[in-house]
Amino acid sequence: MSDVFSTRDALALGHDDKSIARLVRSGEWHRLRHGAYCAGALWRGADARRRRLLVAEAAYQAARSHVVLSHTSAADLLGAEVWDLPDTVHLTRTDARAGRSQAGVAQHRGTVRVGDLTRRDGRWATSGTRTALDVISLTDVEHGLVVTNALLHRGETSVPALRQGLTSTVRWPRHLHARLVVGLADGRCESVAESRTMYLFWRHHLPTPTPQYVVRDARGAIVARLDFAWPDLGVFAEVDGKVKYTTLLAPGESAADALLRERRREQLVVGLTGWRCVRLTWADLQHPERTVARVRAVLAGGVWAA
Repeated sequence: MSDVFSTRDALALGHDDKSIARLVRSGEWHRLRHGAYCAGALWRGADARRRRLLVAEAAYQAARSHVVLSHTSAADLLGAEVWDLPDTVHLTRTDARAGRSQAGVAQHRGTVRVGDLTRRDGRWATSGTRTALDVISLTDVEHGLVVTNALLHRGETSVPALRQGLTSTVRWPRHLHARLVVGLADGRCESVAESRTMYLFWRHHLPTPTPQYVVRDARGAIVARLDFAWPDLGVFAEVDGKVKYTTLLAPGESAADALLRERRREQLVVGLTGWRCVRLTWADLQHPERTVARVRAVLAGGVWAA
């Protein structure tokens, strides 16, 4: 059986309703949705993205019409970060007929051209460009920017492709939002935290920084790549997101080791450039007014007090 299997698959292997219920109760199987299951160990070991993909696969298999994964479900399949959006499975019909939505699954009707499709892991999904525009049509600028930047960073789309795609979405919901997101989009942002930070700077009219600014030593060797920099103002910003000191550790490195490494790196950059550093955390993004006041003060050459 594949990772996701149906009641029919289980019956074909000799199970009956009682054995299926027993396996679910014991935790050996996990029920993804009505009539669809995966191994319990797989579910328990899966992160949020993998769990959404398992549920999406179940809905994809159960669809009685020609559909492709789309919107946030396609973003998950393409490996893009999806931040703070509902776990709804999104499917788009390819026959232009009205979609039939049910609990946890939204079917969309829309024109799907050959160039709007890609095939991954044996499943059809909307392309990176179409996926970005679809997600933007569902949500606000900040959430749409996070997904769009992630797709750009992974090479699933490009700014020219997004601009071209806008010409066919004039009548879509939130088209003005889409134009704004595409104008702000920058694939150099490497994480949800960096995309949110870039949005924060734009939203509060701070000077636009250069993402992933390269710092070299006297020999020309690269010693650091800064999350954001304002070279003319002598300031750089580092964003300590949720994963920097957890999943991005070097082999054998602890979170404390990673923190020390980052501090030494910061000291090296300050020594080479003479610039001042603003270090932001995920928690800072939850307090935009205070964070903006702090960044603005540093950019102006002043001192910020909490």
